Amino acid sequence: MQFNLSTEAFASQLNIKPQSIRARVCRTGSYFGILPKKLPNGRLLWPSDASERLLQMGDKPEGA
Repeated sequence: MQFNLSTEAFASQLNIKPQSIRARVCRTGSYFGILPKKLPNGRLLWPSDASERLLQMGDKPEGA
């Protein structure tokens, strides 16, 4: 798995603000089950397929 998406790029793919992602990670440690890689400078890198994985989660029927 390649971690090459910045938080800004990840947010852009999801059409949300980057701060929404940062806040959720701060509160829960992940963004709806997607774990970032934390760099020594404090920035987060996201898996290149993170937005696709989120969309697949949304396609699952309730209770699945």
